[in-house]
Amino acid sequence: MVPENYSKEEVEIFEKELSNALEIGVKILENGGTSLDAVENVVRYMEDCPLFNAGRGAVFTHDGKNELDAAIMDGRDLNAGAVAGVGNIKNPISTARLVMEKSPHVLMVGKGASLFAAQNGQEIVDSSYFFTEKSWQSLQRSLQKDKKMGTVGCVALDKNGNLAAATSTGGMTNKQYGRVGDVPIIGAGTYANNSTCAVSATGHGEYFIRYTVAHDISALMEYRNLTLAQAVDEVIQNKLVEVEGSGGVIAVDKKGNVHLSFNTSGMFRAYAKENEERGVAIFK
Repeated sequence: MVPENYSKEEVEIFEKELSNALEIGVKILENGGTSLDAVENVVRYMEDCPLFNAGRGAVFTHDGKNELDAAIMDGRDLNAGAVAGVGNIKNPISTARLVMEKSPHVLMVGKGASLFAAQNGQEIVDSSYFFTEKSWQSLQRSLQKDKKMGTVGCVALDKNGNLAAATSTGGMTNKQYGRVGDVPIIGAGTYANNSTCAVSATGHGEYFIRYTVAHDISALMEYRNLTLAQAVDEVIQNKLVEVEGSGGVIAVDKKGNVHLSFNTSGMFRAYAKENEERGVAIFK
């Protein structure tokens, strides 16, 4: 993900969509809505946008299918819900929330998750819905060389001091054997705890699982009294870099501090603070 791979027009389109997603969350929070509603609706918007590797724009597996993962977590009580390996749920993030709120479970996978979604009124779509030429061509290139990854996520702090995190992905282009990454693994790619922070991650999922990245950031704050920025950078810029784990996180703490950190050449990101400070960026 380097600047020369994107035209000026493409950058402007991505920045516009990031801003649109950001404003959805801002409006919900400004109107007194919950952090859970904010993160779910922001991620839903990005799932519906074919530009991102989640929902409509999900990348293809080696077999030419789409396998989507999503997770959501409530910082108030550490309640969480996730789905993995689903191929016909229009908005996996909303199903993840239903798993959290309407079932005794945390993680549902494959056909079982789809059945649960249908029984709870979620929109089920034909697999053709997820086809985009961009993702299909990415698979063709990946069959020859590289692998494309990508994730969408949102973290929020609401007026009541509650934190929440939500993450959704189409996984890794050309992935095989039912591979599941860090997104639906609570504590790896998604985590929220009112006593510390909310974290959503993107990157090479295997490393984020092995090093329980999202929870590690929270633990560093809780046990070592590190600031959000110190904890995030310790994990993303030090621990992961040492083992060549690439990726980044968006994070917000219980005081409203925001930190966006990545050890790659770029990461799509946007933030908003209650003092009306805004930021949208792609590259370093």
